[in-house]
Amino acid sequence: MENATYIGLSRQMAMRRQMDVIANNLANMNTAGFRSEQMLFEEHLMRLAGREQAKASFVLDWGTLRSLRDGAIETTGNPLDVAISGRGFLVVETPEGRRYTRNGHLRLSDQGELTTRDGHAVLDDRNAPIRLERADGRITIAPDGSVSNANGLVARLNLVRFENEQQMRKAGDNLYSSDEPELPAEGAQFVQGAIEGSNVEPIVEMTNMVELHRSYQAMQRVLEADQEIQRRAIERLGKIA
Repeated sequence: MENATYIGLSRQMAMRRQMDVIANNLANMNTAGFRSEQMLFEEHLMRLAGREQAKASFVLDWGTLRSLRDGAIETTGNPLDVAISGRGFLVVETPEGRRYTRNGHLRLSDQGELTTRDGHAVLDDRNAPIRLERADGRITIAPDGSVSNANGLVARLNLVRFENEQQMRKAGDNLYSSDEPELPAEGAQFVQGAIEGSNVEPIVEMTNMVELHRSYQAMQRVLEADQEIQRRAIERLGKIA
C-alpha cells in the first residue's frame, strides 16, 4: 500500500513543477521575444522489494521543451525596435559574457551605443558595440541587419542561431547562454519598427492550468482514500493482536 502513496506523491510533485512552468509562461505572455515551455515526463520503473517480477511506475520530469514557434510581430513605430522573423538571436555583451536574445526593444545609451532596454550593448557582425549619433539623422535597419543613418552604412547587427536551441540556458532578463558554436542565421530577417511578441497562447495555458488543478485534486483524493485503507487495516490488525 505504501507503494501507491509513493507513486501518487511522485505524480503530485511533477504536477507542481508543471504548474510552475505554466505560471511562468502566463507571467511572460507580454514579454517581447519570450519562448513558452512545457514539461517533459517519462516513466521510471523501480523493482519492488521481495517481488522480482513486480515493478512500480513512478513519474519522472526530466526537463522542459522550449517552443521554437515565432511570436506575432507587433508594429511599434519606434525605429530602434526590431523584430526577428525566423530562427535567430541578437548577440549582446553583458558583465557575465556574451548572451543571446530575441527581445528587439533597443535604445541609444547616453554614450551613443545601441543597447537593450537593460543596458547591454548590442554587437555587430564584427563582435563590436554599435555606436550611433542622434544628430546624424534617422536610423534605418534593413532586413539583413544593416544599420544606416544620413552618413551611410554604420554597422550590421549580428544575428546568429544554434544547432540545438533546446540546449540554450536561461540567463535572466529574457537572455540565453550557450556553449554551442554560433552559426549564421540564414533565412532570418529583421523588421524595423516592430517587435516579436511572446509565443505564449494564454487560452491554451489557462486551459492546461485548470486541467492540471483538477488532476492534482483527483490524485489527492486517491491518496486520501489509500491512507484511509491503511488506517483501517492497522486498526483491524491491532484488534486481532
